[in-house]
Amino acid sequence: MKSLWENYFSKKKTDPIKIALESVPIFYNLTPSQIKDITRLVHKRTYKKGEAVFKKNAPGEGMYIIISGEIKIKDPETKIIFATLSKNNFFGEMALLDEEPRSAVAEASEPSTLIGFFRPDLMTLVSRFPELGNKILINLSKVLAERLRESNKILMKKPD
Repeated sequence: MKSLWENYFSKKKTDPIKIALESVPIFYNLTPSQIKDITRLVHKRTYKKGEAVFKKNAPGEGMYIIISGEIKIKDPETKIIFATLSKNNFFGEMALLDEEPRSAVAEASEPSTLIGFFRPDLMTLVSRFPELGNKILINLSKVLAERLRESNKILMKKPD
């Protein structure tokens, strides 16, 4: 039983959306107020085991951040698994920049809760809060550059 004299106003609430956003490099170095602005735009969604977050060749709409559960990124034809991602991981960030079709399937391998951050959300931030939008775009550029560097390293190791 809770104490009758407990101070309900001093409780610190942990917001899983805020924690997830702060864990993703695309949202690094943002102020608490800027994170709050983003939390108003993101979309929380749940997926059942085996449910597709997106399918191969579907138009890219935005990125996803995992709050809980596990997502596999795989090729549906060859069954090759490119990545298995869990809490505070993110995927699909290239779709923030263009509408190119998805190159793989993202599927929940267990019940999962994700945050969707979509291109229109980013464009809203860029127009309403240019400083915030630019920070996110610069961070996104850094993430994509790092992933490209890592891909180049992998390709350099492969024999002809």
